[in-house]
Amino acid sequence: MNLFYSPLEQFEIVPLFFLFLGNKFVFTNSSYFLILAVFITLLFFYLSNLNSTFVPNRWQSISEMVFEFVQNMTFEALGHKGSKFFPLLFATFTFVFGCNILGMVPYTFTVTSHIIFTFSLGMTTFVGLNIIGLRQHGLHFFSLFLPPGAPLALAPLLVPIEIISYVFRVVALSVRLFANMMAGHTLLKILATFAWKMLSIGGIFLIIQLFPLAVIIAITGLELAIAFLQAYVWTTLTCLYLSDALNLH
Repeated sequence: MNLFYSPLEQFEIVPLFFLFLGNKFVFTNSSYFLILAVFITLLFFYLSNLNSTFVPNRWQSISEMVFEFVQNMTFEALGHKGSKFFPLLFATFTFVFGCNILGMVPYTFTVTSHIIFTFSLGMTTFVGLNIIGLRQHGLHFFSLFLPPGAPLALAPLLVPIEIISYVFRVVALSVRLFANMMAGHTLLKILATFAWKMLSIGGIFLIIQLFPLAVIIAITGLELAIAFLQAYVWTTLTCLYLSDALNLH
C-alpha cells in the first residue's frame, strides 16, 4: 500500500535501528521523539531557571506560570494532601504537553497519537493510583466500589457496575488523548495536501487556495490550544482519580 498521499502516513512507526539480543529490540521514530520530548522539556526548565533572578525574565516567567498553574490545579483537587503528589502531577502535565507540542513541529512525530502509548501511560497511572489507595487505606480501599448509603441487597448489582466504571478510567484517559491528537493531525494533513494540489495547478486556484490556507492557519492555532488542553484534561482527571483513591469518594 502506498502511503505517500495518505494522511495517515505521519503516524507510521518506522524502525531506525535494532538493538541487542538478536535484533529483537527496535529503536523507532516513536522512541526517538519520546526521548526528544523529555530532553527538550527538561532542558527548557533547566535553562529557564539556570540564572534565575528576583525579577524573572521571559522564559523564567513561563516556567513559573506552568509551575503555579499545576500547583493551583493540584490544590483545588486535593487540598493540602496533594503537596506530596505535586512532583508527579507536574511531571505528568509537562510530559504530555511536551509530547503534544513537539508533534506540531513539521516533520516530527506525535507519540500521543498512538493508542498503545496513551494506554500504556494511562495504565501506569491507574496502577500507581491503586497502589497509593491500598497503602493509604488497606483493604478498606475496596469500599470505593460500594456507593455510600446503598443497601447491601443491591451490592451484587452495584459493585460490578462500579468496578467496570472504575476500570474504564484507563480507556477514558487514553482514548481521549489519542483520538484528539490523531484527528487534529489528520485534518491538518488533508487540508495541507488539498491546498498544495491547488497551488500546483496554478491559474485561478492561486486565489481560491487562500481559503484553505487560512483554514490551515486557524486549525493550527486550534491544535496548539488542544495540545495544552489535552495535557490539562489528563492532569485534571489524574487529580480527580487520585482524590478518589485518597478520600474514597
